[in-house]
Amino acid sequence: MSLVTALELARIQFAFTVSFHIIFPATSIGLACFLALLEWKWLKTQDSVYKDLFKYWIKIFAVAFGMGVVSGVVMAYQFGTNWSEFSRVAGSVTGPLLTYEVLSAFFLEAGFLGIMLFGWGRVSPKAHFFATLMVAIGTCISMFWILSSNSWMQTPQGFAIENGIIVPMDWWAIVFNPSFPYRFAHMATAAFLVSSLLVVGTAAWHLFKGRRDELVKKSLSMGLWMVLVTSCLQVLIGDNHGLNTLEHQPTKLAAIEGHWETNRDHGMPLLLFALPDMENERNVAEIGIPNLGSLILTHSLEGQVTGLKEFSKEDRPNVPIVFWSFRVMVGLGMLMVLLSFTALWLRKTKQLYETSWFHKFAIIMGPTGYIALLAGWVTTEVGRQPWVVYGVLRTQDGLSHGVTADQVGLSLIIFVLVYTVVFGSGIYYILKLIKTGPIFIDSFTPETGGPGHFKTPLRPLSAVDDAFDNEAKQQKFDTNHNKENHHD
Repeated sequence: MSLVTALELARIQFAFTVSFHIIFPATSIGLACFLALLEWKWLKTQDSVYKDLFKYWIKIFAVAFGMGVVSGVVMAYQFGTNWSEFSRVAGSVTGPLLTYEVLSAFFLEAGFLGIMLFGWGRVSPKAHFFATLMVAIGTCISMFWILSSNSWMQTPQGFAIENGIIVPMDWWAIVFNPSFPYRFAHMATAAFLVSSLLVVGTAAWHLFKGRRDELVKKSLSMGLWMVLVTSCLQVLIGDNHGLNTLEHQPTKLAAIEGHWETNRDHGMPLLLFALPDMENERNVAEIGIPNLGSLILTHSLEGQVTGLKEFSKEDRPNVPIVFWSFRVMVGLGMLMVLLSFTALWLRKTKQLYETSWFHKFAIIMGPTGYIALLAGWVTTEVGRQPWVVYGVLRTQDGLSHGVTADQVGLSLIIFVLVYTVVFGSGIYYILKLIKTGPIFIDSFTPETGGPGHFKTPLRPLSAVDDAFDNEAKQQKFDTNHNKENHHD
């Protein structure tokens, strides 16, 4: 453990736990809104396909939501164990923001989640839809407060420092700090992209395996429309977010672009490939497009952008990590746009559900939403370094006094082992549900001997078992039905 400092291990531990955590809220935020849309479509059209899709995706939502809550609680403890100095100095701002999330979002979700999961047949359809809508709104409110807190740490406003403590002065300026609107829009769109790509990948898998029923086709179609809207929207939001970063976090922006020298008499290129060398303050093996970087960031072919050398070395982030994580995010984003426009062309030629190479492409793109999401957060958080509150409190000064590398290292090992078992099991369960796929439920009734209606489970995760039970029942029903027809 002596080869790695307590600070480095604490940062690795937080990065590990937050990376595990973020994939679950992103899934539940997007799926909650998707579920609300499905139930609204069912209420409007009375088409049982939407209801069956709702009953399938709510199982995956339930697992993701549960794992998101558990992993979020673990993260909070680290503010008291590894980062108590950060809590002491900045807790008067970040503490209330997280409290507002609990009071407004968690209470709303907790109040209606039970009705959403277990209310079929016990409340009216409109009451159930209202509960689903409240859960979806609750997930978005939760995202609002978390992004407000994180954005304030990136672009702090509305505070004063008294006796070394950050004291809130203007809550409006704190909540709606300069980067918050862009980060909130960027994260919300990312969450919808994550969930829509999950839906698309699942449907594409079953199409590739030979299924051609309405449940699978409807899933693919709805998911692809969402990918089209959100991927194109993300390009516009990302561009404006970059301009905001240039204004408020120029060091991060320079690291993202791998830009060392301030371009005073020529345009800045847009680097497609480079190997940033922090020790020698240069890039190796650059491949770029001349002047395009200046055009994107300043809307001028020769616009000046401040280089990394203008900032002291101790104020620079890890350039290679920021440079490449950003390009992973953007590259995958461009593939998402390509996926959606390819789907448009296949729709027009009426080959969307029969083109196996496209289904393979969609299957591969299914998990890319998560990869792009993590790459974006790496860019954001590593790019902020060496500050935990940008320009105000350094990360090293937020570390708890007296915490040792051995202590943090041991807890990190425990986290890795426990997370692998607990969340690995949850992810395996979700993958098993995805492999099973959506099945027809409301098209069969107990009177006709079909696999039965959607039962109200006694335990939250027992709702997940219904997918496998109903699949077996449907297979048995089909077999018996065929035998009866043959006998007749």
